[in-house]
Amino acid sequence: MYLLITLGVFILMEGITWCTHKYIMHGFGWFLHEDHHEPGYPHVFEKNDAFFVVFAIPSSLSIYFGLGIQLFWLAAVGFGILFYGLAYFLVHDVLIHQRFNWFKRTNIKYFKALRKAHKVHHKNMGKEDSQCFGMLFVPLKYFKEQYK
Repeated sequence: MYLLITLGVFILMEGITWCTHKYIMHGFGWFLHEDHHEPGYPHVFEKNDAFFVVFAIPSSLSIYFGLGIQLFWLAAVGFGILFYGLAYFLVHDVLIHQRFNWFKRTNIKYFKALRKAHKVHHKNMGKEDSQCFGMLFVPLKYFKEQYK
């Protein structure tokens, strides 16, 4: 049961991330997200990385209190957020933006479609008129392009 809660939260986090990206990062939180849309950002860290901390807070608190008072469903929620954050980091920062030189680019069609969707998102350098706000679930049209 706890594994299903963790998996369900992991999947739900894509929708939460989409909404957060569209309405907060490209809204009132643009001042933190803006440097992520600047080409060739020269530093290891971006102001945008503050959003990792924002998501880490409910995750770590859920795990801490869930395990501490044996509300294991709450810990499962925290682990779902944690695993999504790890996947997001690996896909977004390592694979797509290559902020860390850990993996070579891959030719797996899913990752190619994901990179294309993210490239479309970054095509617009401003906070308005962007698209493709999700991360792990590729819009179908980009996935179909890889099989033509």
